[in-house]
Amino acid sequence: MSARISSACLWFSIFAILFCATEPAAAQDDLNRLIELPPGFTIQEYATVPNARSMCLSDNGVLFVGTRRSSVYAVRDMDGDGRGEQVDVIAEDLAQPNGVAWRDGSLYVAEISRVTRYDNIENRIENPPLPVLIKDDYPTDRHHGWKYIAFGPDGYLYVPVGAPCNVCDEENDIYASITRIRPDGSDFSIVAHGVRNTVGFNWDPLTGDLWFTDNGRDRMGDDIPPDELNHLTSPGQHFGFPFCHGGEIVDPDLGRGKSCADYRKPVQNLGPHVAALGMLFYTGDQFPGEYQNQVFIAEHGSWNRSEKIGYRVTLVRLNENREAISYEVFASGWLREGEQVIGRPVHVLQMPDGSMLVSDDFAGKIYRISYSG
Repeated sequence: MSARISSACLWFSIFAILFCATEPAAAQDDLNRLIELPPGFTIQEYATVPNARSMCLSDNGVLFVGTRRSSVYAVRDMDGDGRGEQVDVIAEDLAQPNGVAWRDGSLYVAEISRVTRYDNIENRIENPPLPVLIKDDYPTDRHHGWKYIAFGPDGYLYVPVGAPCNVCDEENDIYASITRIRPDGSDFSIVAHGVRNTVGFNWDPLTGDLWFTDNGRDRMGDDIPPDELNHLTSPGQHFGFPFCHGGEIVDPDLGRGKSCADYRKPVQNLGPHVAALGMLFYTGDQFPGEYQNQVFIAEHGSWNRSEKIGYRVTLVRLNENREAISYEVFASGWLREGEQVIGRPVHVLQMPDGSMLVSDDFAGKIYRISYSG
């Protein structure tokens, strides 16, 4: 059975207390006052989705949303007003179904140890079909076990496997990696090693290369190591974990006798412990030209740093050689004065009209950022 969730007018104030706005415009004004954006940009609530994490869009505009709890949702804009007012549960009682991906009319869902497929789901949201099993022999470890998945330009489904620890050197090569499989689950291979925990990746529209975020290890202090934005140029490259972090920091526990020169360096070091998750190359025509083919990153926010950092959307600007030339804040305000948290961005998704969705698992919201000049 499909369980429906009303798109209620619950919202939060600056003190992160939810309240019911009597006028939609009041909630909209409050949101734009809280979230700081460059001039010309506005933000609005797109949908209310509990624990909203990874997102993907179907051919006909249905937004599918994974969670780190047990449910997967379908969000629909029924009246064309730019808001997803109809929210349905299409799968439940799953093991942290964080990852969702769309291909050829089917929704792929990644849990801790398996990937399944829901066929013809757009036409069966009210009565979802039983899932088709694609692959069920990924590791069962829950530490960094939740997955972000996406189809690459080569037609393969890319599935990461995080390290089952803060820092460790596992014998099984599948850990701390990015893997890929065909849509039917066959032809498994590992395309990247030394990746502690990536929960977001995208392909450069100009080169077709895979880029991904990676979360640095904990318990080395507030300011090291950085999170990373990485660029895979050929299958099999190693990005350093657990021996080297940020391209230049040898691990104090496992890095003895290792050289960072032996591993692929990040394109851009990000803030320490910002928990960089979803990323995208912006290819729309709504945002100004300076954002074209640039990288947006959702920073979920630190969990054990003495002073919180992250809780924002950042921008990495690239030059014509696809080299990073700046790292800057694009959207902020989910971390308020006094370190009060009112939201934690997880994923960024470009919409057909060129606007950008941002999911927030803390507030259970999806926001839409648009540009009007």
